[in-house]
Amino acid sequence: MKLGRLQFVLGLALGALMATGAVHAQSALDTILKNRKIAIAVPPDFPPYGSMDRDFKMHGLDIDMANYIGSKLGVEVDLIPVTSANRIPTLQKRKAALVIATLGKNPDREKQIDFTAAYSPFYQAIFGAKSLNIRSFADLSGKSIAVTRGSVEDQELNKVAPPGVDVRRFDDNTRTVAAFVSGQAQLIATGASVANTIMVSNPALGTTYKLLLKESPNYIGVTKGEDALRQRVNAIIDEAKKSGELDRLSMKWLERPAGELPQ
Repeated sequence: MKLGRLQFVLGLALGALMATGAVHAQSALDTILKNRKIAIAVPPDFPPYGSMDRDFKMHGLDIDMANYIGSKLGVEVDLIPVTSANRIPTLQKRKAALVIATLGKNPDREKQIDFTAAYSPFYQAIFGAKSLNIRSFADLSGKSIAVTRGSVEDQELNKVAPPGVDVRRFDDNTRTVAAFVSGQAQLIATGASVANTIMVSNPALGTTYKLLLKESPNYIGVTKGEDALRQRVNAIIDEAKKSGELDRLSMKWLERPAGELPQ
């Protein structure tokens, strides 16, 4: 093949590769808008962010946020129930385009997926009966703590747990809460909202706040490289901040405004 012809063919091949890359970068958002449907992973067992009623309908702050984003995109929302352990794999396997499931951002997760701006407040702590004298992490030695495997609470607890603490891990939040309520563990590492639900539902336990693990606003997870979708969702979140929608949702479910949230 002559040099000019070879250069022409190589140029066409290179252009095709570049075009393919551009299409791929836009593929998630393009597919969503074309099909007029978006799959969003949400928590079915983490009230008030997400829970399932007797009619198997999910509701909560994260579900409202998912439906809000769908409405702003003008598409139908397909809610995909996930646990803390399979939130990120569900996104990586493209079974969902977004994960809105009390997802905190940290360096390890940022290697696996991308994140939008924060959309709601959240913090993790250790809770237990008022009768337990827990004033420092050293006091956890000899105590048992229930925590959801792979959650932010699990990761933060690993950093501060002293020798002699019995960390009992469960695969989802329902099992974690059940273990604490039934007395399988003396303490629970969880979000403040879940602890509040325990306090209201089981007042006889005398559950109170013990130790702060982390202030951890919630972010929306996006598959790596899907920048067009991430930017569109960021624009929706920004609009919701300015309109007061984020504060409204937070007040509805958490009884506190969203306030200042990180980008």
